[in-house]
Amino acid sequence: MAAGSPPGRSAAQGDLIVGYPDVRPRRLRASPAMRRLVAETRLDAACLVLPLFVREAVDAPIPIGSMPGVVNHTRASLVEAARAAASAGVGGVMLFGVPAERDAVGSGATDPDGILNAAVRDVVAAVGGDLVVMADLCLDEFTDHGHCGVLADDGTVDNDATLARYADMAVALAQAGAHVVGTSGMMDGQVAAVRTALDAAGHRDTVILAYAAKYASALYGPFREAVDSALVGDRRTYQQDPANRRESLREVALDAAEGADIVMVKPAGTSLDVIADVAAAVDLPVAAYQVSGEYAMLEAAAANGWIDRERAILETLTVIRRAGADLVLTYWAAEVAGWLGAGQDEVLRGHRGAVPGGLPPTPGELPPTPRELSARDANLREFREMPTRSGAFAVAGEGVGGAAAEGGVPTGAAGDGVPA
Repeated sequence: MAAGSPPGRSAAQGDLIVGYPDVRPRRLRASPAMRRLVAETRLDAACLVLPLFVREAVDAPIPIGSMPGVVNHTRASLVEAARAAASAGVGGVMLFGVPAERDAVGSGATDPDGILNAAVRDVVAAVGGDLVVMADLCLDEFTDHGHCGVLADDGTVDNDATLARYADMAVALAQAGAHVVGTSGMMDGQVAAVRTALDAAGHRDTVILAYAAKYASALYGPFREAVDSALVGDRRTYQQDPANRRESLREVALDAAEGADIVMVKPAGTSLDVIADVAAAVDLPVAAYQVSGEYAMLEAAAANGWIDRERAILETLTVIRRAGADLVLTYWAAEVAGWLGAGQDEVLRGHRGAVPGGLPPTPGELPPTPRELSARDANLREFREMPTRSGAFAVAGEGVGGAAAEGGVPTGAAGDGVPA
């Protein structure tokens, strides 16, 4: 630096500020109001989608052990949960049906009176004008083998035979009133098959949310418990290898070309790089699914007092949005929407001073029954008592090595036979 030049400047640059002490980024972090003003990423309840489970032939909501606070609904309690979500300002709900009976081809998925189609009708009738009603389009909840498609004679998943079932399922869901169908099976050509079937049946306005980049993740274990999965084997022959990044852009490009209206990346938290890649590559809305394992891990850590639950929830959702997701499927959608509506999210993120009265009541799916409260307390006690050494934690329904999880199941199934 030339003699006489101020610190942080050069003689050639004159008054051009190039660094400390003139440049002080901390100025923009000095107060809650300033941090709020310059925040680059914001959450909005309208960008959140609440996944909901509805189980056939039950007379009361059933708590899901590995997902404290989440339940398998009855048809009646599902409608109340959807109404609560709509009142909180949540943008949409994604419905998953759990049938009482299953068979090899997932007949319940296309039964007009099956649990998922009936639930779609119920929710659309109740809140269809207030939020977007989405339905999962996959066979895994309905098959007795737990795979996302029809099996060939050799035990592998028959891609093309499965497409025919997906086409029928799409039409059934559209006829039930679903605004959006979520093609989650990861079969080649599934979006084109579904779009063709919907258009031919007169459902040209039904939106396709394509699970375009869906990884064979170990984080799906609690979901498998929620839907009482019958899966034996793994899904690595159709879901993506978590080692691959560029492959996702190929999958997304194919789904976009086939007619997808929205493309999704799953899981969200372990795929932030992929979300960013996809958001930069397409001119479609990008969704991301904060999956059951992400939910369970954070709840378990919070139950043990290891992290600040509310701040951690908001941080995870914010970084998913920061990566490029336009909408986020999360089991905290209704709860977070309540915080957003009360301005409490800004307090938790250090963007405002305290809001009188503290956190608002959670706009949960239903006021918890004594049975649900007792079950949640028991679940939290189990979390606190679990071993904490690396590798010792096993989610209910997942087992050692990830059994019964999507992409994480023992050998012997319609996959490639590779152990999880």
